[in-house]
Amino acid sequence: METRRRQPRPKLYDEEVINIGRVTKVTKGGRDLRFSATVVVGDRKGKVGIGSGKAKEVPAAIKKAVAAATKNITNVAIVNGNTIPHEAVGRRGASKVLLRPASKGTGVKAGGPVRAVIELAGIKDILSKSLGSSTKINIAYATLDALKQQKTAEEVAKLRGKKVEEL
Repeated sequence: METRRRQPRPKLYDEEVINIGRVTKVTKGGRDLRFSATVVVGDRKGKVGIGSGKAKEVPAAIKKAVAAATKNITNVAIVNGNTIPHEAVGRRGASKVLLRPASKGTGVKAGGPVRAVIELAGIKDILSKSLGSSTKINIAYATLDALKQQKTAEEVAKLRGKKVEEL
């Protein structure tokens, strides 16, 4: 009987680890050490998701986080092939993220978790500002919240029952 090796499936999404945390649970037998990971996945063409996972080993936590993130994929509105349609403020906990559209050639003016989410979403020109708490996980989710608020002119026209030219 011939044994065939299973071909690894090609990756649908790029992934980036935002945060790895050490979590310690103190029991009567001592300390129980685990790791939590938060990961952003995206196809750089308008789809992005965030997920978290916990495990006794770091690679296992990352694997769980990637699986969770792939289940939470969201479509992002991108106009002119490079930026967002309008300004938006995303909130999560005490963290706030302001996203502003930028003209072609500006680049991604963002840092840390905001940059990771935006780049994996496929946005090339954008301005951002992080306000409030700087917790990495909350900043990432706030960025995703701001991206979910985006609506294209076509979507707004459809909601109002008008044509794009009338707006």
